[in-house]
Amino acid sequence: MATVEMTILPLGTCICAGSVLTPGVRDQELRPVPVLGYLVTLDDGDRMLIDTGMSRGHIGNPGLTFGDSEAARAIIPDMTAADDPVARLAAAGLTPDDIRYVINTHLHFDHAGNNDLFTAATIFVQREQYEFALGHPAFPNQYWNLPELHYTLVDGRREVAPGVELLPTPGHVPGHQSVILTLPDTGTVILSGDAVHVAESYELDNWNGHMDPAAARESAWLLKRLAEERDAVLLLGHEPAQVEQYPRFPHVFR
Repeated sequence: MATVEMTILPLGTCICAGSVLTPGVRDQELRPVPVLGYLVTLDDGDRMLIDTGMSRGHIGNPGLTFGDSEAARAIIPDMTAADDPVARLAAAGLTPDDIRYVINTHLHFDHAGNNDLFTAATIFVQREQYEFALGHPAFPNQYWNLPELHYTLVDGRREVAPGVELLPTPGHVPGHQSVILTLPDTGTVILSGDAVHVAESYELDNWNGHMDPAAARESAWLLKRLAEERDAVLLLGHEPAQVEQYPRFPHVFR
């Protein structure tokens, strides 16, 4: 197997306070940021989805996850019916059962919120992240800790298919991982996940919104160096400017 192509799937918007993205800088300012999944095709025709977005249950119910808690005032899901992963996959001629593999960069609600759809898939997540998230209120278990799902727990750096490499990038949460894709024409594409939320994180060198800021800083600059060394496309977890810079589905990167 090798990676043939990748397309960016828009899976909604999260309206986040500055206190979430770059604490200490415009903390009360609410900013819409994209929530994304990445659909990958391997050369044997198998399909892979990297991150599953916010639960489709947020459509018409933004308070589904956080209710009236303090978090609800800083993180506001905004989804339409078109942002349902089922609808996005249908537009590509696929159903959730056509997805053979899922990779979760981590298990926060906006990256693993639709794992329940992918009962036919093998789901890759770092063991450290999985074990840390079990029963933890910051990782709503109702979206991913389900008996019908099939997890493969990964310990460290690993190539899960030719052209698809998992790279531990801890700091945002224990066991966070980024994904390195090697495409035939584009070359290297690095998906940071929440190792880097937005470009301003680099500009301000601000990693205080992560569980371990020192480790997050190390991981983020590792990704930056790696991208420079490989002349790679570095796609950040929630950077609004990249919506214009890098087109979404149906555009494909090959």
